[in-house]
Amino acid sequence: MSFPETTAYVRITQQSWYQGQIEGEVQAASYEWQFQWRFRQGKLIVHPSLGRALILEPLNRFLERCDYQLEPGGNYQFTVRAKL
Repeated sequence: MSFPETTAYVRITQQSWYQGQIEGEVQAASYEWQFQWRFRQGKLIVHPSLGRALILEPLNRFLERCDYQLEPGGNYQFTVRAKL
């Protein structure tokens, strides 16, 4: 049995270890969001709200797994186990 999948593309626009945050953009299917991850506080903010519930948890898992590898200007991708 195969599950539906969508590839999400992430671009990191800013990173500050001093402030404890990473900012960027994520795109999946026809959706596009901006995010701010305040990793010291464990807080992920995603805008706009349209489709946010679909990407919030998978994006958070990706950021936690890859945080030290992410660099400003970098392009990354991960798989969302859902059809967006």
